Parts: sequence; structure tokens; C-alpha cells
Amino acid sequence: MQQRHLHAVIDNFSRRVLAWRVSERFHPGNSLLILLEASRNATQSEDPPTLLTDGGVENFNSAVDELIESGTLRRLLAMTDMGFSNSLIESWWRVLKHHWLYLNALDNVQTVRKLVMFFVDEHNTRLPHSAFRGQTPDEMYFGTGAHVPRELDSKRKEARAARMATSRAVSCEACDSEGEGR
Repeated sequence: MQQRHLHAVIDNFSRRVLAWRVSERFHPGNSLLILLEASRNATQSEDPPTLLTDGGVENFNSAVDELIESGTLRRLLAMTDMGFSNSLIESWWRVLKHHWLYLNALDNVQTVRKLVMFFVDEHNTRLPHSAFRGQTPDEMYFGTGAHVPRELDSKRKEARAARMATSRAVSCEACDSEGEGR
């Protein structure tokens, strides 16, 4: 089977996938392209976006080093420059691979691209996240989902009240006969 290389950048706050790329071969230039795309897609602030990364060669090479030196991005090495890991992207990789890609035939690069495109779209726009009380990564990233937790709380209370009313309205012969003998 031919190897496929998948690069992705995720926003650590919202868990939104900012950019991704599938290629037939590993090349440091792919990291550079994906990082440039992600930085263009990132919400703008006065400071350059921070790249939280592990020590892999895809993140530490001359192309990426030049990008960092240009001031376009800041780079922090997980577990070295800070006391926590890059677990959010690692968790996303695990779900992508084990819950989606490995369930499908990965026979060519176009198929992998199509599968990843579908998964990224679903992840960003449709799949609610418990850490965000039901908001999707896009709703968190763009700040459009503040209403979601309130709506879910309201629906949860309505559903609980309906279940309780249904349960209380149901009787069984054993319970009815016990009540008659008293």
C-alpha cells in the first residue's frame, strides 16, 4: 500500500481544524504550506499565532524555521517550552484514524483526501463538543454559539419533565392491586 502523509493544524482554543493537507510523500515544504494556510485562516490579533508543536521533523526543519524567524508564527515546543502537551491535535488524529479513516478503504490519495475533507467539515461544523457544552468548533471559533448551552439546558429540562410525567402516568397491575388492598 502506498504511504499517505496528512498534515493538519488545529486551533487549541476552539479545536477547529484551520488547515489540512494530504500528500503522497513526506516533504518539509508541506508543513510550510499548511502552516501558512492556517496562519491566513487564523483570527487576527496583534500578536502572531502560536504554533504549539512536538519535536517532529515536520515541525523543525529549515522551511518552518524560516517561517518562524520571519515573525509570521511563534513556535512553542510542547513539554519543553511549556508544561503541557499538544494533546488536542493528537486526540483529533486518533479519532480521525480510528473512528473514520481505518473504517474505509484507503486505496489512493484522492480517496484519503475525500474522506479527510468530509471528516474535517463534520468536525468543524456539525459535531458538538462536550467541553463547549454542545457547541461545535466553528461556533466556538467564530463566537456564534453562545445560545447553544442555554438551548440544550432548556431542552434537557423539558425532556426530563416529560419522562417523569410519562413514568408517573404509567401503572401496572401489581401496583394497582397493592393499592386496592389497603
